[in-house]
Amino acid sequence: MEKQMNVTYVVLDGNVELNKYRYLYFMSVFIIYLLILCSNSTIVYLIWKHPNLHEPMYIFIAALLLNSVLFSTNIYPKLLIDYLSEKQIISYQACIVQYFMFYALGDSEFLLLAAMSFDRYVSICKPLQYPTIMRKTTVIVFLVLAWFLPVCQLAGLSAMSAYQKLCSFTLTVIFCNNSIYKLFCVPSRAISVFGIINLLNDVVFPVIFIIFTYARILMICYQSSGDVRKKAAQTCLPHLLLLINHFLLITYDLIVVRVESDLPKTARLILTLPLVIYNPLFNPIVYGLKMKEIFKHLKRLFCQDKMN
Repeated sequence: MEKQMNVTYVVLDGNVELNKYRYLYFMSVFIIYLLILCSNSTIVYLIWKHPNLHEPMYIFIAALLLNSVLFSTNIYPKLLIDYLSEKQIISYQACIVQYFMFYALGDSEFLLLAAMSFDRYVSICKPLQYPTIMRKTTVIVFLVLAWFLPVCQLAGLSAMSAYQKLCSFTLTVIFCNNSIYKLFCVPSRAISVFGIINLLNDVVFPVIFIIFTYARILMICYQSSGDVRKKAAQTCLPHLLLLINHFLLITYDLIVVRVESDLPKTARLILTLPLVIYNPLFNPIVYGLKMKEIFKHLKRLFCQDKMN
């Protein structure tokens, strides 16, 4: 532990042979961060610019990609600073903020995917009622809830964690996640209960809801014409891919934190990287290539750039 002006610092000991590969790590992470920013921001820009993309489905996609940019910005700048620093340290207060943002934005993604599944359900199963149900007000309410609920619940967890007595000051990770619980002198039952409630509200229940809506969509599509099945496949497949991907990564995060003490440092680093690389890069690729209208505008954008 290091203390300066009554600030407690935590050592992040998750990097491998940092001194030897410092600049290689820095350049690799910097390029990945740029790719994440550019790919997500490009699709958000296209959705904002083109009126034919101002529909609930595309608005939710823009929110999801914006979420990825915020998620990455919570991790990558600090990671880049660490690769250029002799000591990889972070104040405990900043660590709590990073932990809060990591899970608040991660949980928001599940709620946004749940909103998208509801939008697809109404569009395919109740097309005549779609304009009435999915109004602008409904979309705004879904967006506010998707970001507001995780923030409120994680604020409680973060506040409780901030006042815990610490007996350890080293984290074997490259950023602050729920491994901060291992710093506490005494495990907190209140934090554990609160964490389970948060997991149920922001992950388990939205996933159950998504599975239910897509099961209904599949039943309707099975009984419908080929055009309906094709439309459902074009719009629902990207959402299902992202749901499976994000659910596996979150489950994986919960498991790795509990077994990381038994893993070599190199293995922990390799296993942690997908959490901060795969999903933010996977989202724009899936929506850019699989969503017909977005892909059309992407082609037009890059073709114009080449012609100019």
